[in-house]
Amino acid sequence: LPVMLKYIEATEGRIALFDAPLHHNFFQAANKGKDYDLRYILKNCLLESNPQLAATLVDNHDTQPLQALETPVQTWFKPLAYALILLREAGYPCIFYPDIYGAHYVGKGKDGEDHEIWLEQCPHLEQLLTARKQYAYGQQRDYFDAPNCVGWTREGAAEQPGSGCAVVLSNGGEALKKMEMGRMHAGKAFFDLLGVRADEVTVDGNGWGEFPVNAGSVSVWVVKN
Repeated sequence: LPVMLKYIEATEGRIALFDAPLHHNFFQAANKGKDYDLRYILKNCLLESNPQLAATLVDNHDTQPLQALETPVQTWFKPLAYALILLREAGYPCIFYPDIYGAHYVGKGKDGEDHEIWLEQCPHLEQLLTARKQYAYGQQRDYFDAPNCVGWTREGAAEQPGSGCAVVLSNGGEALKKMEMGRMHAGKAFFDLLGVRADEVTVDGNGWGEFPVNAGSVSVWVVKN
C-alpha cells in the first residue's frame, strides 16, 4: 500500500490502481474463515486510503491458480467479497470473467507438471449485479461492529424508485444484525434478493430492522413490491 500511495502522489492522482491490498484481505478472510475479524476487512487498503482511485476486485488473471500472484479467493467467500465491492458507495468494481461464466484451462505448476484447472462460477453474482443496478443507492450506514458479522444499509434515492438495501455478511454462524434503513422505509417488508433466506423482515416505525444472515453467507434485503 505505501508504494501504491507513492505512485499516486508521483502521478498526481491521474491513474486509478487495482486495490491489491483489498484482494489480499479477501484471500486471508476466505482462508481463515471464522477466525478472521470482519471489522477490518476494508482496512489497510486503497479503498480506505484513496477510494476515488481504487479499482476494486475479488480475483483476476494474475491471482488465479498457476499464475504469478496465485492467491485465489475461495468460492464460499466470493459472494461476500463481491457484495463488499458492488453494493457500497466507494470504489470502482471490476468483475472477473470466470466468476460469471466459469473457466477451464491447463497450465504448468511450480513443479513443472501440467495441471488442469476448473474455475467455478461465483454463486449469486448475477443477483449482486442486479442489486447494484437497482437498489444500492443513497446514504450508507455502516455496522462493522462484530468480528463475525458485519453489515450496512443504503437508504435509497428518490430518483431510483424502490431502491435501498440492507446487506449482512457472516463468516461464522447464523446471525442477526439490527440496522437503520431510514424512516422512509418504516413499515415496509423486505426480502432477501439472493434467495438465501426465505423469511421477511418488517422495518419498524423508526426505520430500523433486524436482518438475518446464514452461516458463512451473505444476504441482500430489498423492499418487497
